[in-house]
Amino acid sequence: MSLFAYRNCSQILSLRQAHAKDGRNLLPEDLSIIDNAAVVFSKDKIIWVGPESKFPSEYADVNSKDLTGHILLPELVDSHTHLIFGGDRATEYTMRLNGADYVEIANAGGGILNTMVGTNKLSSDELFAICKDRIERINSYGVGTIEIKSGYGLNYEKEYELSHLIHQLKIHFSDKIQIFNTFMAAHAVPSEFETSYQYMTKVVIPLLTKLAQENFIDAVDIFHEQNYFDSSDVTLLFETANKLGIALKSHVDEFNDNKGATLAAQYNCLSADHLLMTGSDGVEALANSTTVATLLPGTGFFLGKKQANARALLDAGVKVAIASDYNPGSCHFDNVLLIASMAAPQYKMNSCELYAALTLNAAHALGLQDQGAIIPDLKPRFSIFSTPKVDNLTYSWGKNFNKVI
Repeated sequence: MSLFAYRNCSQILSLRQAHAKDGRNLLPEDLSIIDNAAVVFSKDKIIWVGPESKFPSEYADVNSKDLTGHILLPELVDSHTHLIFGGDRATEYTMRLNGADYVEIANAGGGILNTMVGTNKLSSDELFAICKDRIERINSYGVGTIEIKSGYGLNYEKEYELSHLIHQLKIHFSDKIQIFNTFMAAHAVPSEFETSYQYMTKVVIPLLTKLAQENFIDAVDIFHEQNYFDSSDVTLLFETANKLGIALKSHVDEFNDNKGATLAAQYNCLSADHLLMTGSDGVEALANSTTVATLLPGTGFFLGKKQANARALLDAGVKVAIASDYNPGSCHFDNVLLIASMAAPQYKMNSCELYAALTLNAAHALGLQDQGAIIPDLKPRFSIFSTPKVDNLTYSWGKNFNKVI
């Protein structure tokens, strides 16, 4: 087994104690920071981590890299993006500044259906080239695992193509970046369908069944919201996915409290995302489940809306992650570290809650239980930053400290 080592790291954020607490009820000291530290790892797992002064002699001759002046974190994870799309919606942003809301923009031909048109105009090759650039830019911030949702094709053929395209991107970046492939044809209801149920039964469910047979999508997702998909649609999708053995995710309670968090917890979803309007019953349901609450502060910033009640979730013992929600309409911004840095003071997060939300809990929001902390036997998925202390990462808004190895 070939081994490698990073030595003389100024700091390693091991998150050892955060991992032991399953990412819940975290205190600042649960970051488990090791100063002047080192780590030994193979291709598949972490072997040893600790102070440089205690570096085991048995590993003295392994191939190593000196990281003096650098910090090592569990890999940053962006667990919620919609980065596969064509066109833009810049005009809608201006409309919003001038007083139009999300519903008014949708009624004027904007919103998700606008992006559907732009996406369907582009070939698979064109979309691949665009998405390749977007993924490389996100990775340049230090993010090594990226979830990508389909959902802007909104017809059988294009959604099938988009899911295959995400799979192609996963293969293309497999040596460097982990791609998580989420099927989200249930993103909006195209105008040619009279009801959401009709669209679900004619497009979403048949296509999910076909893709499941091809065995490369990682999860399904649905926009559980008034005027999009209701609880019966969600139940239909979740029951079908469960029979097919596919993991579940859900967009919930963004504009209204639709009891989406409760339903997501009931079905043991990997994550319930948005949660701006989730009530106390939804918070309690999440606290008593394995479902990660994924907060998307960039959406609140972009739309000028209230933020989720992060403190209520955290205090209840919910596992909380933060993701970018990078998309063309409600958060055209792709830097999850910057978004989290801006949101943390509003969320009243402590430092460990913040970094766990970007690493450990974000990985768990994708079902990746084998990463998110720098401890023996977990995968060696790291982010390296050119700064001597972690404090600088979230203090220096927008400054890129990412170190490419």
